[in-house]
Amino acid sequence: MPSDALAAPDPAPLTSRVRRVATDRPWVWITLGWRDMMAHRAISLTIGAALAVFGWMLSLVMFELGIAWAVLPSTAGFFIIAPLLAAPLYETSRRAEEGLPTTLADAMQGFRRPGSQIAMMGAVLLLIHLFWVRVAGLLFALFFGINFAPSLARLPMAMLQSDLLLPFLIVGTGFGFFLAAMTFALSAVSLPMLVDRNVSFLEAASVSIQAVMENWRAMVLWAGLIVVLTGLALVPFYLGLVIVMPLVGHATWHAYRDMVVR
Repeated sequence: MPSDALAAPDPAPLTSRVRRVATDRPWVWITLGWRDMMAHRAISLTIGAALAVFGWMLSLVMFELGIAWAVLPSTAGFFIIAPLLAAPLYETSRRAEEGLPTTLADAMQGFRRPGSQIAMMGAVLLLIHLFWVRVAGLLFALFFGINFAPSLARLPMAMLQSDLLLPFLIVGTGFGFFLAAMTFALSAVSLPMLVDRNVSFLEAASVSIQAVMENWRAMVLWAGLIVVLTGLALVPFYLGLVIVMPLVGHATWHAYRDMVVR
């Protein structure tokens, strides 16, 4: 027998692991996500409520520290770290797919499958978030000056009266869009994949990028739906996250299952 006959087969190339889907497929993911959320209302709404409370606490701390300007960029960070926080929702949908009963304790096991790799991916997303908050602070100081510190009540009007508001918004939005696009490509299916399989976070991120590239039309629609739904959820001071967070989390699981060959 040749010596290489016993060698382990090479892993499948990334392109063979990604399945192409129809452009309008994200609507199906939303439908399936709603079904999972309704089937596990107690778990899903508890996780959504916990995220809303976290948002309230974060904003309160910023108000107390006198850095109310940082609320907006920090709120934008939900788009960056939400894929990590949704790990219990992926686990709930995974167990539902296999016909297993799920408690809140079972759902939290999503953070431990495999825990070290999820932690590494979480560290990457957290660093991106912190980098964005720091850049937002630097841009604010660059455009408005370090001595621009009106009270919270006067802050919106003071910014609206400034001639620098439009360039600030253009530059800030452009940079934020770049970071958001990069984060979306990294995390679109990588976190559900880490919950579902014993792979490294680098491998999961590579497959996620490939899935976004292979299905860019569908993923543009999916990203747009996430932005619109999350934006609407944040308007009533995070209350909408109670529903939108679990809906998008469960739907993301189905996006992963559609696009990545098991």
